[in-house]
Amino acid sequence: MDIGAILIAGPTASGKSALAIRLAERLGGTVVNADSMQVYRDLRIITARPSAAEEATVPHCLFGTVDAAVHYSVARWQADVRPVLQDLKAQGRIPIITGGTGLYFRALTEGLSDIPKVPDDVRAAVWKSAEGRRPEELHAELAACDPETAARLRPTDPQRIIRALEVFRATGVPLARFQDKRDGALLSGAFAAFFLAPDRDILRARIDARFDGMVASGAIEEVETLMKRGLDPALPAMRAHGVPWIIRALRGDIAMEEAIEGGKADTRRYAKRQHTWFRHQAPDFEWIKPDEAEARILTVLNAAI
Repeated sequence: MDIGAILIAGPTASGKSALAIRLAERLGGTVVNADSMQVYRDLRIITARPSAAEEATVPHCLFGTVDAAVHYSVARWQADVRPVLQDLKAQGRIPIITGGTGLYFRALTEGLSDIPKVPDDVRAAVWKSAEGRRPEELHAELAACDPETAARLRPTDPQRIIRALEVFRATGVPLARFQDKRDGALLSGAFAAFFLAPDRDILRARIDARFDGMVASGAIEEVETLMKRGLDPALPAMRAHGVPWIIRALRGDIAMEEAIEGGKADTRRYAKRQHTWFRHQAPDFEWIKPDEAEARILTVLNAAI
């Protein structure tokens, strides 16, 4: 049995990118991004995207390809990654797909819901109506017209709430109904899937240390440049972990020390949600310790030959 792709998921700061690069060097592979924030070219530092030097060591795809003003989605990523996988197969290069966004991996292994395209005028109207409103208020609006989908979403998740409002305004059908029906998966052949699972205390320390390192490497200046663009704060790139906190500090609303601690806390909470999502939603992923991952993955690949 030939393995056509290697999937490496895990919480933020678990060492996914470094592992993917080592495997790509060893196997002649290409690292493919499956992280919803590392697609944005404006945010290399604050999203811990591979550095230019790291990207130069092995081929990388779909990192930093999207402008922060774009409302990127899993459907758009699916459309972008499909030709990448086709090209890599034609070249005989194994894709090493890495990231922490569960829905991206679901698009690979299970496919996506067949949600109708929302007309541009409807999308623009929903976004204009949402501008400046609190996520909880938007969630209440969604609950009034689409309680089925609202029950599945956190009241603090404006991106998905607005998406659900778009779909309902365009179709009159709850988004949840479409989500229960999926089209074909992108990976038609065999694949090996792994979830890096560090000890929780170790991961917490790594998250904090990495955030401090990002600040020392220019994350604040990077966010300041983004802030000066005056983009809608509801855009995904504007909600990357640490970005809203640092913007508040840059505007003088809070101290930068508080912003840094807030960014760390948000990142730790996100890592916990990643653990939960993959444990319950991705049964095909083998959980492994980061320091055992490379040897284990190579063992699985050798056994499949």
